[in-house]
Amino acid sequence: MDSEPFDVEVTKATPADVGAAALLFDAYRQFYKKAPNKEAARRFLFARLSKGESVLFLAWRGNTAIGFVHLYPVFSSTNLTRQWILNDLYVDPESRKRGVAHALMNRAHQFAESTHADGLTLETASDNHPAQRLYEHLGWKRDEQFCRYFLAL
Repeated sequence: MDSEPFDVEVTKATPADVGAAALLFDAYRQFYKKAPNKEAARRFLFARLSKGESVLFLAWRGNTAIGFVHLYPVFSSTNLTRQWILNDLYVDPESRKRGVAHALMNRAHQFAESTHADGLTLETASDNHPAQRLYEHLGWKRDEQFCRYFLAL
């Protein structure tokens, strides 16, 4: 790491945390070249959390949310098990390289184990090398067996 690690607290978000999470979520979307829209980000997160459709963990430094990891439940028909999609991971640029993403990834791992899931899955941009290095450092393996397809509607 290039900088001293932060002492962070990682908590499971509730709909009451959406205000703090939405700013980070909007910045995350902008990282992936989406137009800024904090209100749409807030509505999206509120809907997911209030309906129990996803699980969001926030990393806090004091009273400031500085990162998040966002999980969606899925099930494996072939394995007859629960799995989680680690759909979103983001750390505020000023807080990067201080162990925040590592803490969030570890919390996602712990949560998946606590739900008796047999695994976590994720995808990232092919040019997002810093994230790929983190995932591989934490023991994640690149899928060499399956091809990913997408049908735009």
